[in-house]
Amino acid sequence: MGTGLLKTYLSSTHTEAQNLTMAKRVLIVDDEPQIGEVLSAYLAREGFVTTVKGNVRDAMAEIDADAPDVMVLDITLPDGSGLDILRAVAGREIPTLMLTARADELDRIVGLELGADDYITKPFSPREVVARVRAVMRRAEHRGGAIEENEDILKVNGLEIDLGEHEVRVNGKAARLTPSEFRILTVLAKQPGHAFTRAHLLDVLGDDGSVYERTLDRHINNLRKKIEPDPEHPTYVQTVFGVGYKFKKT
Repeated sequence: MGTGLLKTYLSSTHTEAQNLTMAKRVLIVDDEPQIGEVLSAYLAREGFVTTVKGNVRDAMAEIDADAPDVMVLDITLPDGSGLDILRAVAGREIPTLMLTARADELDRIVGLELGADDYITKPFSPREVVARVRAVMRRAEHRGGAIEENEDILKVNGLEIDLGEHEVRVNGKAARLTPSEFRILTVLAKQPGHAFTRAHLLDVLGDDGSVYERTLDRHINNLRKKIEPDPEHPTYVQTVFGVGYKFKKT
């Protein structure tokens, strides 16, 4: 990225975006100083407060001292893996965007299963990273507000969705869902039989319909592995070919 392009971008005014993201803290974890510097500059221009760390140890120390609102997390780090950080913060529900330079999709799959909300492959556009961070933030805020409004337990055959406790049980056994998987299941289960298009589902989830398009199917597949008796022939979350997904109406 050219210095001139960075200066041009940073000199532009985005007052509305600043107001939307004011005081939101982003932890950037990447061992390449230039990437950390550029992402920090772009995010700061949009009103985020940024902290940059270059390894697992320093990142965990920062999280333990003051957990961020969003993480931008590189997979390959000098003292371990970004996946180690995801495992360590499991249960804290920190919205996370993964950065990876690897072509192998295994890292992305594992990251999503561990709770990451989205991923982007290097090389990337800093503007796209900013857009995705903002979408992750919107989605997390929407998710939290909606869940707090309803404390009922949704029951369908052997599946229980406890909205108050944020838990899912299959035949009495807890299913460990990521925040994204839980939110998807809740939205579908609240309207059994209703076919959601991918765009509609993403909109209901609090996204703008563009950032999570390519990861939605992966989240659905992971969700099915955790709640379905036979993931290849889903009982609960069913595909509506040419449309999207629905929760089977009993």
